[in-house]
Amino acid sequence: MSKIAFVLLCHKDPDAVIQQATQLTAADDYIAIHFDARSPLADFQRIREGLKNNPNVVFATRRIKCGWGEWSLVQATLHAIEAAEQAFPRATHFYMVSGDCLAIKSAVYAHRFLDAEDVDYIESFDFFESDWIKTGMKEDRLIYRHWFNERRHKSLFYWSVRLQRRLRLTRAIPADLQIMIGSQWWCLRRHTIEKILGFVKERPDVMRFFRTTWIPDETFFQTLVRHLVASNEIRNRTLTFLMFTDYGMPVVFYNDHYDLLLGQDALFARKISPDAKELKLRLGRLFASDRDDFRISNEGRGLFEFLTGRGRVGRRFATRFWENDASLGRDRELLIVACKKWHVAKRLAGSIKHHTNIPAIDYLFNEESTPLPDLGGIQSTLGKRTRHRRALMRMLFDYFETDRLVICLDTASMDLLQDFYSDRSTTRLLEIQCNFTDEYLIGHAKRVGLAGDETTPESLAALLPTIRYDVTFESDRIRDTGFPHHSRLRESAPLDDQVAAIDRFIGLGPEVALGLAQTPHLFSD
Repeated sequence: MSKIAFVLLCHKDPDAVIQQATQLTAADDYIAIHFDARSPLADFQRIREGLKNNPNVVFATRRIKCGWGEWSLVQATLHAIEAAEQAFPRATHFYMVSGDCLAIKSAVYAHRFLDAEDVDYIESFDFFESDWIKTGMKEDRLIYRHWFNERRHKSLFYWSVRLQRRLRLTRAIPADLQIMIGSQWWCLRRHTIEKILGFVKERPDVMRFFRTTWIPDETFFQTLVRHLVASNEIRNRTLTFLMFTDYGMPVVFYNDHYDLLLGQDALFARKISPDAKELKLRLGRLFASDRDDFRISNEGRGLFEFLTGRGRVGRRFATRFWENDASLGRDRELLIVACKKWHVAKRLAGSIKHHTNIPAIDYLFNEESTPLPDLGGIQSTLGKRTRHRRALMRMLFDYFETDRLVICLDTASMDLLQDFYSDRSTTRLLEIQCNFTDEYLIGHAKRVGLAGDETTPESLAALLPTIRYDVTFESDRIRDTGFPHHSRLRESAPLDDQVAAIDRFIGLGPEVALGLAQTPHLFSD
């Protein structure tokens, strides 16, 4: 009878990881966990402590820092696979899952399903001939080298690609490989895993190639399985049920999707909402049960397309999500850096991205040119962003796959601050109070159109007190509102006070806060 070694990649919510691991090992299966090294060490220690008495749990041979689209995700998976392969000699299958995946069948059903055919389950379509990639880069993922993270260092990422194109610095694909592409959620047999681990040791040239490809978790295992395993032993599909909206975002499942999920021809589903407590509880009980009488209707995708498509012909079953009083999510934290000097807030946001694993976005509600991912058009103009602010933020949380997100706002954006604070998510505010010289305020007046090059010194002198008062007034309004979790970072304050303010805001300890407070030229004009 099959026994599954689950390979779990996760980066947040240690209590949920403990619960997930406990549920998946309840039927005497196994799990190997890689917890992102970018996440707090205290969270990792909490997971280890919570699972220390479970003999069916091991941890990856090494923790590494992971980034979307990077080789690090594949390397983390390999570290977890190595740990599982060594620790669990009785494991017959290795199943890749994330912290957002839950079983939608019982373990009894899953074991019988895997016993029925001696095959691997992995999507693997020809990279060049298939239409698996709908938009964006295709061949460029492979023929150029990618050293920068597209989300954290977007400008460097695309600058590097443009430079390689200009200089024609293409490279050859390993001649004996047919590059394949598909979903990263696979289930592979033990001897396939052993072949992959052997190949990894024997072919450093292939490893060098994939280390600098873009989004290798969609190509590495998919290519190697096709290279090492006979086609008649591969089922070109994933056993994890997932859907995407027409905005390219994953469909999130909630409490009322229980029956729909059970009817799908899959063993797991992704993504389960963090707020779907009842659904998580029911699915956890289901996995540990003996139930095997599932009626497979497989209507999920068709039903979703039907319901969401009604609005295109003028009929709706419900309002669009951006027309509702949408929430960012109860378990999410929005971290707002509010500052009148935009360049100061941007430096701090950049430093946060450098020192932590928290995504940070500049003045997205104040500057049209702020770099944002393609979210189906909702991000295209300042008007749309502001009008659908909560929907936009929720999509950004989903895009970055995070529960903490930093944004920058102007101190005059009181309506946005009040709206985000009224959400059921947690909002934290760091107000940066800078020193303003007369020269800076005059430059500010010219930038916003209050003065021009021809404005006389006498007029500027008369204008300065009013501008200075406006800046002070905005700060006083924020203070008078009494927002909770409101910290102030003053340029004129001692370093210890600055560190304390940042620590209250970011909550990652004094050492991280000190690094942020010492950001080079933070307050320079």
